[in-house]
Amino acid sequence: MSASIVPGWYPPSRENWELIVQVFKYFPLVAISQLFMTWYPQGKTSVESRWNLNGRLAWAIMESPGFLTLLYCMWTIPQQQGIATLPWANWTMAGMFTIHYVYRGLLSALWLNPSMSPIHIFVFLMAFAFNTVNGLSLGGWLGGYGPTTVHDWSGRLYEIEIGLVIWGWGLMANIFHDDDLREIRRAAMRRQKAQAEKDGKPLEGVKKYYMMPKNGLFHFVLYPHYLCEWFEWAGFWCVGGWHCVPARTFLINEIATMTPRAIQGRRWYIEKFGKEKVGNRKAVIPGLL
Repeated sequence: MSASIVPGWYPPSRENWELIVQVFKYFPLVAISQLFMTWYPQGKTSVESRWNLNGRLAWAIMESPGFLTLLYCMWTIPQQQGIATLPWANWTMAGMFTIHYVYRGLLSALWLNPSMSPIHIFVFLMAFAFNTVNGLSLGGWLGGYGPTTVHDWSGRLYEIEIGLVIWGWGLMANIFHDDDLREIRRAAMRRQKAQAEKDGKPLEGVKKYYMMPKNGLFHFVLYPHYLCEWFEWAGFWCVGGWHCVPARTFLINEIATMTPRAIQGRRWYIEKFGKEKVGNRKAVIPGLL
């Protein structure tokens, strides 16, 4: 039997897991407070502070606890519960979750993104806590407190296939729109590097540069990568099934967290480029919000 890192909590006992799942449902009450905040020190709204962390490392570290915790739960809980083998569908959902966060948390931050703004330690700690709790919630369900046999998934192959298709298209659309934003920064880096070479000076850092993205769903909303991620997790929930409370809670919490940020982001675009330049583009949902 494997040893627990924090007995009863990491991995969680069934009783503690049920408590985590119930409490996590109320996270939107915390997330909605962002609507009233004028200070969000991350990304384009980052500010200079002695409490800032390196953007690349902070992002990679704060995004990793989710999938690492989920996988840890799926390794330890079955041993504690006497479960010989978890169903293939459990591992399929674990793979979906891990693929997303390896892309968003590790590959994007450490390799794909040309540059990243500093992240305040407050944002870092909040994101780290959110991902850890979410990993415990989903990991407990997939690791032994949810379906534990192939029979538990019987009769749901059609739903699983639909969910995988939705998730796959959502992930690809997410990557497409992320890369459109990256290309803006890549182009800025190329121009700044060319100017530095022309002036015969070394390139000392990269100045922030912003412009209005235009490709894909950027024609209609300013944060299509948020919307695409919601489709990903809707597909994830579809695979888990209607009664997969942790997957449903995760989707709701993601929407509750990202929506205020998208609304604030639209205000930032209007202040930066003007209302006429932003036009009829909404924040995150075409034609609505």
